Amino acid sequence: MDRRSRAASVRELPSHPSALITTLTPNPSIDRTLAVGRLERGEVLRATTASVEFAGKGVNLARVLTTNGHQAQAVIPGNPDGLADLIAPLNEAGTRTHMVAIEGTVRTNLTIIEDDGTTTKINESGPHLSASAADALLDTAVEQAADSQWLVASGSLPPGAPEDFYAQLAERLPDPAEKLVIDTSGTALARMAHTPCAVAKPNLEELASLTEKPLWTLGDVVDAASELQRHGWGTVLVSLGGSGAVLVDDEVSYGNSPAGDIRNTVGAGDALLAGFLAGGAKGPAALRNALAWARAAVRSTDTVGPRSTDEDRSAVTMSATVPLEMSVGHG
Repeated sequence: MDRRSRAASVRELPSHPSALITTLTPNPSIDRTLAVGRLERGEVLRATTASVEFAGKGVNLARVLTTNGHQAQAVIPGNPDGLADLIAPLNEAGTRTHMVAIEGTVRTNLTIIEDDGTTTKINESGPHLSASAADALLDTAVEQAADSQWLVASGSLPPGAPEDFYAQLAERLPDPAEKLVIDTSGTALARMAHTPCAVAKPNLEELASLTEKPLWTLGDVVDAASELQRHGWGTVLVSLGGSGAVLVDDEVSYGNSPAGDIRNTVGAGDALLAGFLAGGAKGPAALRNALAWARAAVRSTDTVGPRSTDEDRSAVTMSATVPLEMSVGHG
C-alpha cells in the first residue's frame, strides 16, 4: 500500500515501565539556564532566575524517563571529582550513571530564556576525547545495554571523537537493528545514514541535510524518512518543532501538541524521544505519548520538565488521515 494512502491507526500500545533504557552521551554538559525579561545585546541585564543542571541529550532523556516512572541509566565521560555534586541528584532520583574517566572539564552550555519564550543557547565544544576514552565509552555502553530494551546514543561528538563514533557503536552491538536508537546531527548523523538502527530521531533540518532534498510538505518528510528506512533505519521519528512530529514505521502517523505557555524549548526533542520509547516505540499510541511528554518539557523553565499530566495528554491532536500536503518547510 502507498504510504500516502495510509490512515493513522488508533490502536493503543502498552508502555514498558519495567524495561530498562540505557543512554550514551559522549559530550555531556553542565547547563546553566538564565531567565531575563528581554535579551538586549550590549546591555547589562539581571537574571530573574538561574539554575544549573547536569545535562546532555542522553542525560536529559534518562532524566525524563525516570521522572515519568521508567527505569533509565546514563553512560557518560567526565571527571568523577568535578561532577560528583551534580551527578548525585540524578542517582538520588533514580537515574543511574556510569562514568568513564577522562581528562579535561565537561563543557558548560548557557541558555537564556526571555519572557516571551524566546530561547538563546550558547554551547561550548567540550573536552578532547582520546582514542582510549572513546573505546572505553563504546565498550561501557555496550556492556551496560546488554540487559536493556534500548540503547539510545545521542548528542554531538566532542573534539577528538571519530566521526563514525556511532557507527562503531552499531558494529559492536550484536543487535543494532533491534536495540540501537540514534539522535544526533551533522557528520555524526550522516555517517549513520546506511547503518542499521532500530529508531532514529532527526529533526526537519537534519532530515533535509541527510537526503539533500527540500522538505516543504509532510509528504516530502515521509518520502525522505522512507528512503532512510530502505537503508536500514527501522523507525524514523521526525521532530517538526512547533508543527508536531511525524512517525514513519510500518505506517505513517502525524500529531501535534500545541502549548500556549512555552517556557523553554531546550530538551523538548529529548522528551519527545523518551516518551516515544516509553510508549512502546511503535504506532500512533507511542507518538501520542511522545508529544505529551514534549509538551510537558516546553512548559517548564528547566531543561527537563515535570511528569506529563492529563492536560498534556488531552492537548495532543492526532490526524485520522495523515495530512501529507501540509506545509512544514521553512522559507
